[in-house]
Amino acid sequence: MVKDYAVRKEDFKLTLQQEFSSSDDLFFRDVDTDTVHAVLCFLDGGSDKLLLEQNVIKPLLSYDKTLSSATLPSVISYGEEIKPLEKEGFAPAVAEGDIVLFIDGEENGNLLSLRKFDKRAVVEPPTSNVLKGPREGFIEEIKTNVTLIRRRIKSPKLTVKNMTIGRYSSTAVSVVYVDGIAEKRVVDEITKRLNAIDVDGVIDSSYVSSFIQGRRFSFFNQVGTTEKPDVLAAKLLEGRVAIIVDGSPLVLTLPFVLFEDLQDGYDYYSDDWRSSMIRVLRIMGALLTIILPGAYVALQSHHYHLMPLKFLITLLSATNGIPFPPAIEMFVVLLLFEILNQASVRMPRLMGISLSIVGAIVLGDTAVKAGLISSPAVLVTALSAIGIFCVPDEVGTLSILRFLFLSVSAVMGLFGIVILSIMLVAYLVSMDSYGAPYLAPYAPRINPDLKDGVLKQSTVNMKQRPFSIPSQNRTRMTENDVDDDIL
Repeated sequence: MVKDYAVRKEDFKLTLQQEFSSSDDLFFRDVDTDTVHAVLCFLDGGSDKLLLEQNVIKPLLSYDKTLSSATLPSVISYGEEIKPLEKEGFAPAVAEGDIVLFIDGEENGNLLSLRKFDKRAVVEPPTSNVLKGPREGFIEEIKTNVTLIRRRIKSPKLTVKNMTIGRYSSTAVSVVYVDGIAEKRVVDEITKRLNAIDVDGVIDSSYVSSFIQGRRFSFFNQVGTTEKPDVLAAKLLEGRVAIIVDGSPLVLTLPFVLFEDLQDGYDYYSDDWRSSMIRVLRIMGALLTIILPGAYVALQSHHYHLMPLKFLITLLSATNGIPFPPAIEMFVVLLLFEILNQASVRMPRLMGISLSIVGAIVLGDTAVKAGLISSPAVLVTALSAIGIFCVPDEVGTLSILRFLFLSVSAVMGLFGIVILSIMLVAYLVSMDSYGAPYLAPYAPRINPDLKDGVLKQSTVNMKQRPFSIPSQNRTRMTENDVDDDIL
């Protein structure tokens, strides 16, 4: 015997209420007239109530014929395809912010998507300020981020593959690449690893990053990140694959090589000579961060005879009376810097000035005057701290390397620094990211890619895509017969 509509409607409501544990933000809207018998289910705050009332409920109340799923598209004002939904899909659809429309006489429901979530405006990202170039940045809404990419790559070859990851979060993830440029083998491997992720929830793109990197216990970055659509568009056109995670403004890119973090979008919007000089300064800053504290301790503890006499006398007078050995002193100063850095990141913005006064002036100056630490140690730490921010994407890695080099130099001196440097280079050479050598284009040496290495050449000379990145099509620019010398 077929149940009447009232009974089946109550069964529909009871099923969803049980799925949502009678959550108070679960709403039902009955639409009952002489010819229309339906009920809508949605979560409070997840749907646009104005559109729901004007485009769905009002037309249903004024419809004077028998309603069915076949006639529904001609009744309501809905810009997308109305998808049929089986009973098992009711609760997941509502949880994602969609609306389920149940019609009398039918077993299945109808999926309506009128989502309305508050989102941040598209503004310049705080971690990627630029002097020249586009100032748009990705936000936490995945559809907006995909649109920002399509505004820059207006080609049907730009491919977007959607999937959902997370048993409870059901986070939308999009794999974006340019068909015909990106290597199919790389795309398939990334998609395979993403589909294999089985976790409770994905809150940010960093959750995904830990699953798709090659060496999970390495502290070196193995996945590229960016918050700028123009940078991502350039990487896609080089053959890379982007992974966009709903709820995160950071977009992941693969394959990844170490030299990417030494580049910046500003390099391509400024003069080539200026870009080359800035890149050299970034490398010098990174090396200063890693080696300077260890070299200071090594020279002071093991190789003081290598220093010029006047400099040695100045150093001895400045460190006279310090109760700690040079290595312990440097460890303490670096540890204080790391603590102050973490406090400044997490402290409310209005209290930042107070932290600067307490940390830089009171703590540092008082410690030097009290004879607990020496002024050269503070100077070395300050120079190392300045250099670490020349490559902001490698701050975590450089901080760890700085302590490693300091530890080795305290025991073995400059010899230890040389040995650790050789081991580090050997380790980096052995790394590979989806077919891209980690230290490319220098190890192995790839001559065509040196045009965009430490010294950057003009874009006109970069007629081929990077050989460091696997790609189906190497031709970026066609040859032309225009004379370089213009009178």
